[in-house]
Amino acid sequence: MQNVVIYTKDYCPYCKRAKMLLEQKGVDYTEHDLMQTPDLKTEMVEKANGRTTVPQIFVGQTHVGGCDDLFALESANKLDALLQG
Repeated sequence: MQNVVIYTKDYCPYCKRAKMLLEQKGVDYTEHDLMQTPDLKTEMVEKANGRTTVPQIFVGQTHVGGCDDLFALESANKLDALLQG
């Protein structure tokens, strides 16, 4: 299983939806809440090619994007393969 990292903010409904999908799939992930660790925002923006919104989701070295991107992968039956590496 690939390492999954998600950058979030605690009040973000899209972050909650993305985490819920990952949890339903039994995926362990590392969460970086930018409200608690705002210094990680610069890291996120650099890794996400300039994207500043949350969530930003990474599976291994692949930048998935945001919540809609994660759900699009799931709808296309491509998320499981990405998670497996």
